Amino acid sequence: MTENSWQPTASLEALRRRAALLADIRRFFAARDVLEVEVPLLSRRATSDPHIQSIAAHCNGADAWLATSPEFALKRLLAAGLGDCYSLGRAFREGEAGGRHNPEFTMLEWYRCDWDDRRLMREVGELLSRVLGINDVQSLSYRALFQRELQLDPHTADDNTLRACAARELELSFEPADRDECLDLLMSHRLEPAMGDGITLLYDFPASQAALAKVLEDDTGTPVARRFEAYAGGLELANGYWELTDAEEQLRRFRADQRYRREHGLIERPFEERLVGALRAGIPECAGVALGVDRLLMLAGGYQRIDEVMAFPIERA
Repeated sequence: MTENSWQPTASLEALRRRAALLADIRRFFAARDVLEVEVPLLSRRATSDPHIQSIAAHCNGADAWLATSPEFALKRLLAAGLGDCYSLGRAFREGEAGGRHNPEFTMLEWYRCDWDDRRLMREVGELLSRVLGINDVQSLSYRALFQRELQLDPHTADDNTLRACAARELELSFEPADRDECLDLLMSHRLEPAMGDGITLLYDFPASQAALAKVLEDDTGTPVARRFEAYAGGLELANGYWELTDAEEQLRRFRADQRYRREHGLIERPFEERLVGALRAGIPECAGVALGVDRLLMLAGGYQRIDEVMAFPIERA
């Protein structure tokens, strides 16, 4: 322990900025009649997503996990008839550490009933413009971004073409495992920096990256995931879906996640079958989005590292 390890890593100014941002977010939703709710941070179920790892806990003699997001609890509330709602609180993910990550962070997640991804995407743009003071907002498809910057169609390019593009554009010491890894690497290392200083709303992702979004055909007849991501200054801030409401398809995706975990040596944990029950009971058509508040504060205040906006990141917690 060092002599000053008791001190916060964020300045007092940054902590005041954080409080002001949280208050402004709440005003934004109060004006739109979206209800704030509290959901559990501790659950008997873990995420099945193989790319996100839950942090284990032990409670009352049984296994438990810290919530990686409020998503499943919020959807259960939607199925119960609550209506438009949001959660503004802490989330936890194992292995998340670095200049832009901390295992414990603040997440804003909200759901709009009878909205699709396009309508919610516009509201995300409104919130980001309000907080960041940026009026330069562009919306473009995942395909359009790849065609503009790399002259290829990410939906139809074969695996060899994508690997060749990754080898040409990136300095890799390994060969990407599959097409989605190629696309993710190109996005994070080549395309995000090319987005510019404004707000970019990117939509219609590859169907293989649907996660919990609907998959529908676009105007070319190509199946695409009806999800979007929001960026500002090339930094990813939000990820939203036109939410999947088909219980059996949701169960199939959960089981596919578990199979992937098994095949790749990842830990299998109890998945959220209660969400499947909620979907079977009937959940309204809706769109939802999760937004990283710490990153948003970094951009709004001109901070370079996440520990500059957190009182006590994991190293001092």
